[in-house]
Amino acid sequence: MLTRLRLAAAALAVACVGLLAVEPASAQGVRIDITKGNMRPLPIAIPEMFGNSAQEAQAGKDIARVVAADLERSGLFKPIDQRAFIQTAAALQAGPRFADWKQINAEALVSGKAEIGPDGRMRVEFRLWDVFNEQQMTGMAYTATPQGWRRLAHMISDAIYKRITGEDGYFDTQLVYISESGPKNDRKKRLAIMDQDGENHRFLTSGEELVLTPRFSPTAREITYMSYFRGTPRVYLLQIDTARRELLGDFPGMTFAPRFSPDGNKVIMSLAQDGNTEVYEMNLLTRQKRRLTNHPAIDTSPSYSPDGAKVVFNSDRGGTPQLYTMDADGDNASRISFGDGRYTTPVWSPRGDLIAFTKQKGGEFFVGVMRPDGSDERLLAKGWLVEGPTWAPNGRVLAFWKETPSDDRGRGGTSKLYTVDLTGFNERQVLTPLDGSDPAWSPLIP
Repeated sequence: MLTRLRLAAAALAVACVGLLAVEPASAQGVRIDITKGNMRPLPIAIPEMFGNSAQEAQAGKDIARVVAADLERSGLFKPIDQRAFIQTAAALQAGPRFADWKQINAEALVSGKAEIGPDGRMRVEFRLWDVFNEQQMTGMAYTATPQGWRRLAHMISDAIYKRITGEDGYFDTQLVYISESGPKNDRKKRLAIMDQDGENHRFLTSGEELVLTPRFSPTAREITYMSYFRGTPRVYLLQIDTARRELLGDFPGMTFAPRFSPDGNKVIMSLAQDGNTEVYEMNLLTRQKRRLTNHPAIDTSPSYSPDGAKVVFNSDRGGTPQLYTMDADGDNASRISFGDGRYTTPVWSPRGDLIAFTKQKGGEFFVGVMRPDGSDERLLAKGWLVEGPTWAPNGRVLAFWKETPSDDRGRGGTSKLYTVDLTGFNERQVLTPLDGSDPAWSPLIP
């Protein structure tokens, strides 16, 4: 039985109400070049948001805590311990005393205020300051119901991240994954969803049926996943907000759930028919399938480029599993992976500049990236079993899962979710209530 996902409507009712006299600190201001490798995190001061009432003050405290955690987890920022602060949140309402913040070596400063109006809605404004140049870099105000404070905090984190790095943020997003429990030889698997930081965790299925490989739609409000019904894989579309489930079809030869096209009108998949596994495309409006590959080898795990013009897939047509790209109509297939090892589970970056993959070599597994022409291969994470990379919507962070060994009776062993950025220097575990595998990262929530 499907467990209903109860997302608070208030959490979605968040509105940006405008810029607050935004002025750049200088031509550049405080800036982080995220294309570099192991860099020094930027010291940033994030005091509690000021509030007049106890409820407003608590909201301001909670929001500041989540913003600091978001930015710290990115590996690019180092929030300064609040116990070092000289100027109070109340005093900040009149403007920063920059000498106080320079004294504790803050290079950026966030100030803000939370207010709850007569209608019960909360208004939060924040300002980002360049401490060295003593100027405001950006400022915005948002409104939400009090229950929407956590999402509002993620939106503030995204705005700060973008202003300082020049890249879009990824904090106002969700991860869907497979929650696992029980011994390895009798695993219970449930579809689960949570915010990218592991909060607001919900189970979407009961565990009565085996579920695998969830994928988000481009709208971030639909998920495809595969479920086994009497031994036959069936693919479903699940509406996140309503928990409405729709059968996409029975696919006896499928091993991975389909991926959506960038416009959301099609899905691409691999199917085994008549002893041969090929890549197919299905129109979601007509439910008509079109075969894209025609080769005696196994062609599987396809993924669209962000413009929908190309497809990357895995094939053993060269003797071992390798990565290939082709036009979206199936023409011009070309191998792109030529390193040592076996390459699988490719997925195109939302930016279009990279393809992530799983690589097996010398008894170890790796998660890596390469350019669409196969150049500039980089391995970012490794382990006994690491698999299933999925991109954050800004194309700068990957989520994946790691599994540790179990014995011949299925005892021991764990499966956990992790994230890593493109430098490979900021690997972090995403905490989940139980074991987890097969993560999929949503686009920014609309």
